[in-house]
Amino acid sequence: MDKPKIVVVTPTYNERDNLPVLVERIFSLGIDKLSIIVVDDNSPDGTGQLAEGLAQKYPIKVIHRSEKRGLGTAYIEAFKFILKSQNPADYIMQIDADLSHDPAVIPMMIKKAGECDLVLGSRYIRGGGVENWNFTRRLISRFGNIYARFILGMPIYDMTGGFKCYRREVLEKINFDSLSSIGYNFQIETTYRVYRLGYKVREIPIIFKERKTGSSKFNLGIILESFFKVLILRFRGH
Repeated sequence: MDKPKIVVVTPTYNERDNLPVLVERIFSLGIDKLSIIVVDDNSPDGTGQLAEGLAQKYPIKVIHRSEKRGLGTAYIEAFKFILKSQNPADYIMQIDADLSHDPAVIPMMIKKAGECDLVLGSRYIRGGGVENWNFTRRLISRFGNIYARFILGMPIYDMTGGFKCYRREVLEKINFDSLSSIGYNFQIETTYRVYRLGYKVREIPIIFKERKTGSSKFNLGIILESFFKVLILRFRGH
């Protein structure tokens, strides 16, 4: 049986210090038929140009966008590009560019994806956790996930994480143009859509490590968007 083709998508905005480390860690895993798509929102620090340099050495495609337009739209643009390809990937993965997700988990996620349709890297199941967060950040994240889980009625403990692995067939069934979330709530909305379509969603434990370099994109707007968009999702029922 042929080995699956895997594409890892990572959106970037001012990740010049982190991206080369992430890329090297991913390709050092030695996974056959794996490539990366970097979606850069015209980073002032030159991340996009750096990514083009890395693409001379590794199988990397860089999508350049003219301005910062949100995490969700970055993923959607990459997903559409992948699905329109002549030889689309079997598995499509999401990973943060800030090194908060450990690429060493990727082989485990791919293996698990052979048993289900969407694999989530989970901080909130046995074996998972978070490093270097203060009490407030931990509280907000915990409450946000409990809130989303309760409102949407889903048996999933980490709804807001960005470390995922989809089977291609799952993404083909999602109407990206109907998604309403452009920020971090994109993670909740896409998982909810997959679940509502009847696909199998499974979680595996990960340790999330707060970034060491660069600035966090987490802010009050992210919290408010998630609070209201979860209610809207539940009200609309899709």
